[in-house]
Amino acid sequence: MRRKKRQMMIRHYTKIGLSVLGLILAIVFVVRGIIIPIAHHVAGGGSSNQTVQAQADTEEVQANSDAAVRQPLKGKSDTDKISTMTAGWHEDTNGKWYQNADGTYFANGFQDIDGVTYSFDENGYIQTGWVTKGVKDYYFNDDGSYDPSQVRPMLALTFDDGPGQYTDELLDCLEANNAHATFFMLGQNVSAYPDAPKRMLELGCEIGSHSWDHTQLTTIDLDSVAKQFSDTDDALTQACGQAATVARAPYGDGNTDIYNTVNKPFFMWSLDTEDWKLMDADADYNAVMNGDLTDGTIILMHDIHEPSVQAAIRLIPDLIARGYKLVTVSEMAEAKNVTLQNACYVDFWPSTLSNGGVPGYQGGADAAASTDSTDGTTDSSDSSDGNSDYSDGSEDGSTDDSSSDGNYDDGSGDYSDDSSEDYSDDSVDYGDDSEY
Repeated sequence: MRRKKRQMMIRHYTKIGLSVLGLILAIVFVVRGIIIPIAHHVAGGGSSNQTVQAQADTEEVQANSDAAVRQPLKGKSDTDKISTMTAGWHEDTNGKWYQNADGTYFANGFQDIDGVTYSFDENGYIQTGWVTKGVKDYYFNDDGSYDPSQVRPMLALTFDDGPGQYTDELLDCLEANNAHATFFMLGQNVSAYPDAPKRMLELGCEIGSHSWDHTQLTTIDLDSVAKQFSDTDDALTQACGQAATVARAPYGDGNTDIYNTVNKPFFMWSLDTEDWKLMDADADYNAVMNGDLTDGTIILMHDIHEPSVQAAIRLIPDLIARGYKLVTVSEMAEAKNVTLQNACYVDFWPSTLSNGGVPGYQGGADAAASTDSTDGTTDSSDSSDGNSDYSDGSEDGSTDDSSSDGNYDDGSGDYSDDSSEDYSDDSVDYGDDSEY
């Protein structure tokens, strides 16, 4: 009897103990799983799914999409973190990470901690060196702190008159170097190389229109101008499913009426390699590498010439090795906080941004970084009409718009092959003695 009674007492107290333990666990669950998240939400610091947007406080890192999130500990990737429950900085074999008081950690974005901005990867570890968010690059020191003084300069390589027989080789180089470029194509050449525009898009490059057959736009009426670009867009859409997003006038000869008729942003250039005239890979290479490579420069080349493509294949990795980032013209505009309009763009130099010479500029750090006149900047504020001045004695660039064989009556030759075109009439008078 005594043994049976003792067993019953043991069972009784065991049940009580288990009930108390269950109650404690329930309280912990309620506090950690319900009360704390609700308190966070009321305080504006969280959400019902335990993912809390944490906006960085620094001026340099502003975009909400770049802010880190509070990530609860879970899964095998957090094994090294689960053993650490104290708030503050911690380091393990995978790197350095930050533990919040509520048991979460920052991940996949920027976060300000004690007045210093850090970048955390998807697993919650700080990142160092260059970190890319969208089209912008940010530099983080070896200790993980953001360094706003480090700016990666951008260049926009642009190629006219293609696609051609050498374009695919150029695309191979861009792909191998994770670089982007903008291609201003002639509609009459697209049908001969229909796979090129599709591959350009796949590689992150931008497709632009250079008219149908390189007709000088100021010599034809606006209806004919519209047809030059609508026909090219039709050819591009058939080839890659997308019309051109940007445009370039043949000979750089355009005006406001033309920009509005075509309804696209137009681009000139700030570094003319004159590769069409040099026809020498070494000379083309030197024209770029020894040219004005101010941050925001737009470089003009032609992918229909073999020497130009061979030069590009050399200079693309060399520019990257020098610290430049090669982007499309639209990526450049976005990075410089410019909303593209139906206007003409020559460059995105800091000085041009600050003096109001870039239509659609929304302001930002780029203007503050403006360099002095040694960067080669000229005042382009009067460039909106892009009227060409041919007083240098070059041909007027006029073409016979009834011709569809690629031969131009300015003697520039056939764009379907490697013959040298005369672009000596590419100089544009902006009214300030600067020529492009």
